[in-house]
Amino acid sequence: MSDLGRLVAGRYLLVERVGSGGMGTVWRAQDKLLGRHVAVKKLHIPPHLHDDEVRTLHERTRREARSAARITHPNVIVVHDVVDDEGLPCIVMEYIPSVTLSDVLKRRGTLPPDEAARIGRAMAAALRAAHNAGVLHRDVKPANVLLADDGRIVLTDFGIAMESGTSSLTKSGELIGSIRYLAPERLRSAGPGPGPASDLWSLGATLYTAVEGRHPFQRATPIETAYAIATDSYEPLRSAGDLTPVIEGLLVKEPEARMDVHEVERHLGEVTGPGPGPGPGTGTGTGTRTASIDPPTRPDPLGDIEPPGRPEREGGGNRRRRTVLRAALAMALAACVAGGALWWLKGSAYMPGGRASRTVASTPSASTSPTPSTVPAVPAGYHLVKADTGISVPVRDGWTRKTLPGGEVGYIDPSGLVGLRVNVVQFAGTDPVQHWRDTEEDQTRRDNRGYERVRMATTTFRGRPAGYWEFTFDGRARKYRAAELAFASADGTQYVIYLSAPDAQWHDYRPVFDTAANGARLSNGA
Repeated sequence: MSDLGRLVAGRYLLVERVGSGGMGTVWRAQDKLLGRHVAVKKLHIPPHLHDDEVRTLHERTRREARSAARITHPNVIVVHDVVDDEGLPCIVMEYIPSVTLSDVLKRRGTLPPDEAARIGRAMAAALRAAHNAGVLHRDVKPANVLLADDGRIVLTDFGIAMESGTSSLTKSGELIGSIRYLAPERLRSAGPGPGPASDLWSLGATLYTAVEGRHPFQRATPIETAYAIATDSYEPLRSAGDLTPVIEGLLVKEPEARMDVHEVERHLGEVTGPGPGPGPGTGTGTGTRTASIDPPTRPDPLGDIEPPGRPEREGGGNRRRRTVLRAALAMALAACVAGGALWWLKGSAYMPGGRASRTVASTPSASTSPTPSTVPAVPAGYHLVKADTGISVPVRDGWTRKTLPGGEVGYIDPSGLVGLRVNVVQFAGTDPVQHWRDTEEDQTRRDNRGYERVRMATTTFRGRPAGYWEFTFDGRARKYRAAELAFASADGTQYVIYLSAPDAQWHDYRPVFDTAANGARLSNGA
């Protein structure tokens, strides 16, 4: 029998079904007590579920209401009440005449960057409010973004949200949420579990879909999609415009290196124009001194770090691992529940973030020194150059060696606008990340016109700690972006690999940095 015209909890008259999914139906209802329209979300109970699974669904519904109710923000759905209807919990929320972002994309295909940026900024603000309230959404996707008729943008459906200090309501190995919008760390056994950065990765995938008209890791099957999210690079952005650095910063494999919510709001604010600020507590800090010249620019010495270990093996063994991983993913997905248990994938030797970074599914070992077979072969279009400092790196063909101001050596592309450096440095401390934070305001921002932090984080280089830093600055005639990796060899010699290029061409030149880092060969051990 249809629920249309039913009175729920003696108060809410169901007048129109406005949405339906596998686990619930949303109705527009009339609140007979207060004389207003509300949305009522009614839970569906599949007949095959066991009693404990039904209890879990009940608790998730109550948590959805409780999680959303903890957040007071105009971009988050307002929950009015939780009521019982024939033994099932129902959530009573504000009613927002709207369409979902998913529906808009199905109808229009893509959005222009400025419109996507406006939506993304509201979503970021909603996530900041949720995270500040101790709530992880865990299911950020276009279908959960409401575009109201009055222009308001609202994040909804906290049905699988998780609050600080509560259990996740999942079995061991179980993942819930839409496979296509699960962050890489939620598909690996090693490393951190879901955190605020996981929601932000999902925001990045949502924005990519909005401007490109396709998911960044869409494959033919859920198994292949999950594998691609965890290990592969995404197709280059072609239509993102000024949104490009934000999406790139969000789709970083490692959560520690991912752009944080304050950076997202700041950058999106630059795209959309003046508006509410991101609130207190902005920023994580980066930076060392750099010279404000048209390139190449490089920072001063970084901080001391522990020597990195042995690189991870690639080649034929890697191909076999990919086959095994795909098979394991298939087996795990076959037994999935509400989104599925997935084979957990491990990290890589060098994962600073960025589209061109590679993920190798193997476990590093620091017990032996590297051999030529453990370092990727020099790719076509590159040649190996050896500096005077005991390190050799692949450099693009056609680039020339040049002595830079201060006597340091760089490799410059034919345009003269892009530079790669590999240096031995004398570190000033034990932690490069802390050093960057300490010197960002006094040195980096002072000495670099237009300096803006993109991201900074501790990372790993061949299994041991390293530092990664990325930023933009203004040259004489154009804006530049730079990336730097700081690491040490087994004997304690400390190195920096650095690239600067025009920001508008970063997509073209970022692979040069990754190739140099992943292909570095150290004469005194890595």
